[in-house]
Amino acid sequence: MSVRSLRYYESQGLITPIRQANGYQTYTPLEVETVETIKLYLNLGLSTEQIAGFLHCVLKNKEAFCADVMPLYQTKLADIEKQLLQLNQIKLNLEQRMAAILHEQEQSNSGQEADTRLSPKCACP
Repeated sequence: MSVRSLRYYESQGLITPIRQANGYQTYTPLEVETVETIKLYLNLGLSTEQIAGFLHCVLKNKEAFCADVMPLYQTKLADIEKQLLQLNQIKLNLEQRMAAILHEQEQSNSGQEADTRLSPKCACP
């Protein structure tokens, strides 16, 4: 875990390290668990603002008993499904373009005249 990340979590109010007299910060086992929990939720695509809304509940009750996370999970899942649809459309578009380029190259190689939209050096529409 980077110092920068720890400072950011602290600035967001997600963790509160103990400040020593010499200026160093120490972290309790609970803070270490909190950081691990934050990383888990960040990897799920949630923002620190969203995490802050339910972190206390999750740490206190464990996730299985914290109903506060359910609406966020539902929203995030819907976002991911939307992104998957968009990515599938992009994939289909790329596959169609590649097929068109290959088809054009096959026609050129078989002696047929190439489409004027494509130059021999650049398969660009």
